[in-house]
Formats: sequence, structure tokens, C-alpha cells
Amino acid sequence: MADQVAAMCEQLIKAVNMMMDPETSQIYRLEALKFCEEFKETCTFCVPCGLRLAEKTQTAVVRHFGLQVLEHVVKFRWNNMPQQEKVQLKNCAMQLLSNGTHSILEEESHIKDVLSRIIVEMIKREWPQHWPHMLKEMESLTSLGEAQTELVMLILLRLAEDVITFQTLPTQRRRDIQQTLTQNMDNIFSFMLAILQINVDDYRKVAKAHCRVAVAALNTLAGYIDWVALAHITNANCRLLEMLCLLLSEPELQLEAVECLLIAISRKGKLEDRKPFMLLFDDVAIHYILSAAQPAEVAAVVERHYIFLKRLCQVLCALGSQLCSLVGSEAEVEVPANLSKYMEAFLAFTTHPSQFLKSSTQITWGALFRHEILSKDSVVMETAIKYLKTTMTNLVKTGFPSRNDNPSCEYSRVDFDSDEDFNSFFNSFRAQQGEVVRSACRIVPLEAFQIAAEWLQYQIASPIDTGNTTSEGLCSMLSPSVVQWDAMTVFTECVVGQTFKNLEEEKLPIDQGMELLQAVLNYETKDPLILSCVLTNVSALFPFVMHRPHVLPQVLFKLFGAITFEIVPNSKAPRTRAVKNVRRHACSSIIKMCRDYPQFILPCFDMLYNHVKKLFSNEATLTQMEKCALMEALVLISNQFKDYAKQKAFLEELMAPVVTDWTSDEMRHLQIIYSIFFQLICQISLSFCLYTILGVVKRARWPADLEEAKAGGFVVGCSPSGAPIYRNPCTTQILALLPNLLALIRTHNSLFLPENLARLSETFSKAYEVMDVEKNTVLGLPQPLLDIYDSPVYKSNLERMQGFFCTLNDNCFHILGNAGLSMQHDFYTIEGLAEQIVGAAFVSLDHVPDHRLRPMIHILIFFCSFLCTHLLCPLLGPLFAYMLQVVCEESQVTQEMWEEQLVRLVTREVLDLLMFEWFCMKCFLIEEDMMTDSAQTVSSGQPTDELTELGKCLVKHENIYMNLLTISFTSLSWKDTVNCHRTASMVCWSLLRQVVGGNLLPEAVTWFYTSVLRGLQMHGQHEVCNSALSHLAMLIYDNLRPRYAELRAVMTQIPNISVEALDQYEHRLMDPSAQKFGEKKRKDQFKKLIAGTVGKALCQQFRKEVHIRNLPSLFKKPKPEKEILNNEALGLAVLFTSEHDTL
Repeated sequence: MADQVAAMCEQLIKAVNMMMDPETSQIYRLEALKFCEEFKETCTFCVPCGLRLAEKTQTAVVRHFGLQVLEHVVKFRWNNMPQQEKVQLKNCAMQLLSNGTHSILEEESHIKDVLSRIIVEMIKREWPQHWPHMLKEMESLTSLGEAQTELVMLILLRLAEDVITFQTLPTQRRRDIQQTLTQNMDNIFSFMLAILQINVDDYRKVAKAHCRVAVAALNTLAGYIDWVALAHITNANCRLLEMLCLLLSEPELQLEAVECLLIAISRKGKLEDRKPFMLLFDDVAIHYILSAAQPAEVAAVVERHYIFLKRLCQVLCALGSQLCSLVGSEAEVEVPANLSKYMEAFLAFTTHPSQFLKSSTQITWGALFRHEILSKDSVVMETAIKYLKTTMTNLVKTGFPSRNDNPSCEYSRVDFDSDEDFNSFFNSFRAQQGEVVRSACRIVPLEAFQIAAEWLQYQIASPIDTGNTTSEGLCSMLSPSVVQWDAMTVFTECVVGQTFKNLEEEKLPIDQGMELLQAVLNYETKDPLILSCVLTNVSALFPFVMHRPHVLPQVLFKLFGAITFEIVPNSKAPRTRAVKNVRRHACSSIIKMCRDYPQFILPCFDMLYNHVKKLFSNEATLTQMEKCALMEALVLISNQFKDYAKQKAFLEELMAPVVTDWTSDEMRHLQIIYSIFFQLICQISLSFCLYTILGVVKRARWPADLEEAKAGGFVVGCSPSGAPIYRNPCTTQILALLPNLLALIRTHNSLFLPENLARLSETFSKAYEVMDVEKNTVLGLPQPLLDIYDSPVYKSNLERMQGFFCTLNDNCFHILGNAGLSMQHDFYTIEGLAEQIVGAAFVSLDHVPDHRLRPMIHILIFFCSFLCTHLLCPLLGPLFAYMLQVVCEESQVTQEMWEEQLVRLVTREVLDLLMFEWFCMKCFLIEEDMMTDSAQTVSSGQPTDELTELGKCLVKHENIYMNLLTISFTSLSWKDTVNCHRTASMVCWSLLRQVVGGNLLPEAVTWFYTSVLRGLQMHGQHEVCNSALSHLAMLIYDNLRPRYAELRAVMTQIPNISVEALDQYEHRLMDPSAQKFGEKKRKDQFKKLIAGTVGKALCQQFRKEVHIRNLPSLFKKPKPEKEILNNEALGLAVLFTSEHDTL
């Protein structure tokens, strides 16, 4: 035996060295690996070989392999080992702990790790029942030296991780070990704290070995602090927390100490139990925290120290969260006396050069400023002013990793991989700051306005600094002046809005606000990026104009000047992106003012209209989009006429050119002759017509007040329920344009027919494909940094054509959706409307690509919001039939990642539509801008049991209803966990329950049930999906099994199913006299029955199973058996005995 062990060890050493030798070829390395793995699986003397290889005389890699062999034996052979061999192996392992390692500073960390794993694997199988003195043995090991103490700490940490954090044990074993740990926690905690205290004291005497032990003790404490009772953490007047605070000043231990402190302070629980955390606001604790935070401002970027600062910042955030929870609560905690010191420490992180650290403080600042009691404290109010001044610096977008123009850059190179990552982060960070600034303004509105005013005046007075720019005197996105103007603009927007919300009218700084507005209006610049910021400030300060109406013409003049902005007048070169954005910005500002203050701007309507006419007279002055924007603004003001005839006449005049083009002979021929289409693109401006129609139908409205609507002639009658029926002043024009709109949709769909695709020239062969911008949107990829604002926007003819077809398709469906929302009764009562839409939107649907379907689905949700049953049933029939045919196929096979994601989005939106039409979904809020093409689908909530009128109607249409069922159940096994969970939990059973009582074909019932099981096979490894699918399977089985024996045949095919357990379940299900289980126990029992269908994740499919046997339970007390028949007569029974017949 000894010779065999020696020979095998020699071969194993050679194999291990060959595997680890970088010069070894791949073939020999694989052969060596195969030999080692076969040895672990098949050799009968693994233990003696492992022990010999683990001796200190061997090299580290050989020792590590030897210890791995021992671990393998414990994990996979323990259950079959004789008791004597188990005891022998345990004693050998303990001997390795005692003297099988080098000194603490010499020993490799991976040797310590695997040795601790061996002990923990034994503990998981034998403690406490068969190894009751394990904790005492561990304690005695610590007396042998620092190396053994560190190993004991590693063992206790690994045990807590496996039992509590990762829960890698069977339920009973985990419960036994956890309860034993909890029972002994007083001793365990005292033991760990003693180890920490001793080694910290020795470490201060310059002993590195003790430092290593102290680090291990802190790491082990971190594994326990998260779940032990709070009493252990706050015991002895928070001795643990005090010790951790003291260690913040020790460079070698501060990181581990702060992580323990963070876990402790982040604990939740009863408010009363958390009151001791307020001791951290005492002078000593806050002094150490403040001292550790102060070097944050000057420390160099050393990775370990930077991580420490991040954790310390989180500690302060957690402390602030505890403060907000406790102050003003039933725990009766007062505001700390030295709150100012805490605020000082917290502010140190908000002024740190690291943008990440600054962002980490924002949520806590917001909570402090919103707190009902703390926000009124003088310290918090003073700090709010300091915070606002600090934000003036923090809002400036600096710190790009690729640059070196700010101290933040060095930290950004640690936190971010690229400028794109930083830009995405900073946009989120700025939004957070904006929210906190608004909260601070509620506390100190006048002071905040004063800060904003001074900053705005400073920027206006400052000369423009273009920085290192390649343009001719113009700024880039990262020029010093632009980033300053941009930050100031964000700040001003937040402050001015809150000033009007939080101050009474007589306290508003009207004069100062008008002075600022006048300064902004007088400011002149030819730099488009700065002009864009100027326009934002005009919009932000516009509410002051309500108090000085005579300034309104000046504001409008400023905005109209920006609409026609050019760097070089009358230039024929393409406009830069920055110039285009300025002009769009000005148009948006006018629309916003007309939307928010239409009554105020109404007196200037004639002046506005005349100015717009003048601009329209010169074709080259405005783009089509800009013209449409100005028309939208006019329509918004016209809503204030509150006179149907007057507004109708205005809209007829405004839309006259569009009506002429749209109803021309060329457009009529469009529905007949395909070749005319491309000629029309050149002859008439389809885009302008579509944008104009969309703008009018979105903005034209009747008065919100019923009496004003009646007086203005907008009400034409009442519905049977008594609701008023309105008429929209744009109805006549829109209805006249509708036939050609439908013809355009039909023609657009026909473009995808093979014969029409063949007509495209090579240049435009990809004209109908998805643009790169759309692909990035579908994939959720961030857009690149726009530092090319100074470059002209050149687009190829192909890119222009792709953009044209994309907007053409979207706008056509947007018009249809908004027409229903705007005109309502007049639109939905059009004779044959459903047939007309089907004849246009569903033509050639087999050839229309998926990305063109989404606008159509969105308008159907619009129609659903009015429950237009007569319109939706004819539309939903062909749509769901098509989705069943196409999407089910494409969800299985796709060519590119974006196509797969697109299929996910389309199917989610179809199911959103299904849920919305089927149930009363209160969470679907239809907004005007919902029709935008976004990668984010409409959110859904839990459906009610009540069907909508549309849902009741769809049940009667067998073809539509069966398609809905098929789509829903098929989608359970699509590669989309989000879709699977929502469909399983909210759709499938709600649909199926409508016909459960009917006569379903056995084949259909089997298919429904197997579809759920296929979903479990695909998504069962995800707990959320598993729960929803298991519950759905149980509902189907419980309700249909009594009538369909075929379901049992399906169940018997499930791998590893217990037929006996299945019989018991069915007995309780179908026998009325059988004892019934509670809901939870029944679910658990059924879940075990179908467990064989649950698929494994790829990472788990080839993993060898570890089996840990349960031991006799320590804590389960047997219930006392009572012989009811032999007991004394019960109270009620006595009443019915013969002795009481006289009653």
C-alpha cells in the first residue's frame, strides 16, 4: 500500500507540474488534467495520497492539489465512508491545521483557503450532532499561534457564507447549523472580538503577523454582522462599533474596519433596536469618522485608500439614513447635538474631486432636506446653503477619463472605462443633483435664488472661453464656457421653478427676476451652444413675465430670432448640429410657452400669426419641422378662442396649403400606381404634410370646462350614459385627409413586396432597412458623445431615404392614434372605419418587417383606451393571427442580436396590448407622447378579475380568442424571461379560466399543460419564473385533471417523478372526503412533482452534484399525541348526552 501511494504521488506531482508549466503543450496539459481528474474520481487511496501531497515539504501547487483531493473526498465520498475513516480524516485535517502550514506571513493564501474549505465541508456534514465540541476545538487551536488563529477565522467566515449567504446546504442541515450558531453567538462574538482586540494591540507594537490575524478577524466579523441579532452588535454600549471607529485611523486595517462598520449601520430592524446607532453621533465616534474623511480632499489616487473612502462615504450615507428613520419616529430620538460635525464630514465627500464619491452622497442629501423635522433644523438649513454653493462646482461636466484638465480625471480613470461610460454616469448624476437642489430650495428658497442670480450674472459678464477648439472662434461641447453655462442653466432651472412653488406671491423676488430676464434678453452671442443655454434661461425665467406683461414681445422677439439663427447668414453649406439644435430649441420653447401659458399669450396672437406668415413666405428661411412647430404653437393658442366657428376658420386657413397638396390628383393616383410614389417624394413634401396633420390633430382641443365648451359650440349632444359629445374644430379637415392617409399606409406596406423591392436601384437597395440609430435604441446602447456639434451634418442619400421611410411610417400611425384621442366620437363613428384601416395597415403584412409593427400596436392601445369594441375586434383578428404565424417562428431563429431583441420588444408590446384590452388595467396611463418609438415597453400591473367590455367581446370571437390563447402559452417558452413571468402570472390563466368549464378537446388541454412545462424547462432555473409557472401549472392541473385523465399521462412522463407522491396528490385533489392540505403545502408538494421539468442553467448542467445527508434534528420537538376518544367529554358533547334530555 505504501509503495502504491508513493508511486501514485510521484505521478501526480509530475502531472500537476506539467499542468502548471507554461511551456507545456495543450495536448500534454489536457492529458495531465485528465489523469488528475480520473484519480480523484476512481482511486481508492485518495486520502493517503492527498495527505502526502499536502505535506509542507512539497511545493505550493502540489500541496494545493493534495488538499483539493482531500476536499473532493469530503464532498463526494463522505456519505459512503466508514465511520472510522471519517474520524481518521477529520483528525488528519485538524493535524494539518495545527502544524501542517508554514508561518502566517510565509503561507500562500490559496493553501489557507482550501484547508479551511476542507474543515467547513466536514462541519456541514457532521456538526453539531456528531461533532459537538467543534467550537471548543477551534478555540483551542488559536492558542497555537497566529497562523492557526487566521485559519480558524477563515473557517468561521466560510461556514457563515455557506450557511447564511449562499445557502448551499439542504434545508434541514442549514437550519440545524444556523440555529446552533445562533445559540452560541454570544460566545462566538465574544471570541472574535477578543481575537480582534488582542491582535490589534499587538499590531500596534509593529507585528505584521498580528495585523494579518486582525484583518482575518474583521473579515469574519463582516460575515456575521449582516445577520446576527442587533443586540450582539450593540452589546456593551456598542463596544464593537466603537472599536471599528477607532480602527478607521489604522492604515492597514481601516478598509476592513469600515466594511464591517458599513454592514452594521446598514442593518434594518425595529426602530427601538436601532437607537444605539445614534451613539455614532457622539464626539469620539464622529471625530474618528471626520478625521478619516478629511484626508479625502487631498489624498492621492491609491486604489486601496480610494476604496476605503468609498466605503466610508457609504457609512456616512447609512448613518444619515438611520438618522432620518429614527428622528421624529416612535423611537423618540432627538436631533443629535453635534449634527454639524456629521454634516461637515458628509460635505467633505460632496466636495471631493471624485465624481463617483460626490454622486454617492446625493440620495442622503435629498432625504435630509426632505425630512419633516431635520429640514427645519438650523444646522441642516445652513448646510443646505453650503450644498447649493458646492453644487455650482459639481454640476460642471468635468473629469473625462481621456482628459487631464481637472483633478477628477485621475479618479475617473479608476471608475470608468471610457468617456461614454463617464458621460452616461454624469447625466444620471446631474439628474440626481437637480432633484436634491429642488429639495434644498424648499428649505431656503430666497437664498437659493440669490445664488442662482449671482451665478447667472457672472456668466453673462464673463468673456467666452472656447478652450482648445478647432472651429473658427466657436465653442465645442467641452469648452470651458459651455460647461459653465450648461451647469448654471441646469441650476437656474431647478431653483426658479421651486422659487415660484415655495414662496407666496408677495414674497417673490419679482424685480430681481425681471432684472435677470432683461439681462438674458439683452445678451447677444453667435455661439450656438451658448445661445442654447441662453434660451433655456429665458424659458426658466418666463414665469416672471406674468407679473410684467409688457416684456412678452421682447421674449417672443428673442425666440423668433433664434428660430432663424445662422452663424453665417445666407450660407448654402449644411447647418451644423449645434445650429440645428438651437433652432429646434427655440421652436420647443415657443410651444412650451403656448402650452403652459396660452391665455397669457392670447393677446399677442395676431402679432405671432403675422410673424409666422412672414417667415413662411420665404421658403429657405425655415425647415419643414420648424414650420410645423410654429403651426403647433398657433394651434395651442387658438384653443383659447373658445369659439368653435372661429377656431375652425383659423384651422382651415392654416391647413389650406396642406389640404391642397394632400388631396391633389397625384395623391389620389398614389393608391393605384406604385411608380408615382418616388416621383411624389420630390414633387410634394409628404413629410411636411404629415407633420402638419399630426401637429394639428395633437394640439387642437375643445375647452376643458363644460360650460365654456357649450357656450363655444363644441358640444353637439349627449351619449346614452349622459356624457357630453364634443366636436373638435379640426375634424372637418382631418376627415377630408383620412382617405389619402390610409392610401399612403397601404402604399408604404406594398413597398416591401418582392416585386417592388426588385425595382430598387443598387444605391437604395437598403432604403427600407433599420437605421443604426434605431438599432442602438433597440439594444439600449448609449449614443456617442456629441463633441461634433461644430461639424456640418452630412447624410448620404441612403441615410436620408431610410430616415424618410422611418418617420413616414411612424407619423402615419401616430396620426391615426391621435385622431381617435382628439376627435373621439367623430372619429370612431366613421362608417366602415375598421374595414378601411384593415385594408390599409394590414395589406402585405407578411412582408412588412417587425420594426414597422410597433407603431401599429401602439395605436391599438390608444383605441383600447376608449374601448371601441366595434373598431377593435376587426383589427385584432388579423393582427393576432399574423403574430401567431410570424412572431412564433422568428422568436426561435434570428440572425442578429438586435433582431432578437426587437422580437422581444414586439412580443412584449403585443402582450401589453392583450392585457390592456382584456382587463381593467388602471396602471396603463395613455399620454399624448406615448406613441414615441422607444425600447422601453409600457409597464403593466396586476390585472383584476373583471373583464372589460372588449374582453367579453373577444371571448365570443372564437378565432381571436384561440389565437390569444396560443400566443400566450407559446410565449412561455420564448427566450425572454420578462415576457415569460408576466404572461404566466397575469395572462395565461386569466384567459384559460374563461373556458375551463366548457368542452375543451383533450389534445388542447394537453397542449396547454405541456406549454407550461416547456416554459419551466426553458426558464425554471430563474426563481421568479419558476414560481409563476409552477403556480400556473398547478391551477391548470387542479381545475382540469378531474375531467381530463390525459394530464396524468403527461405527469408520468416527467423525469424522476414519484408515482406514489402523484397518487397521493390526486387522491387529495379528487376525493372529496380526503384530508386537504393548506395552500402553501399543496404548492410545495406540486412543485416537487414537476421538479424534473425544471431546466438547468448552462453553468450548472455539467456540475457534479454534492449530496449532504440530513442528521437527526436537534430542535424539532415531537407533538404530544392525544387520544381524543379516551379524554373527558368535551363541552359541546356533554350537551347532547342523555343525562341532559330534560333540557
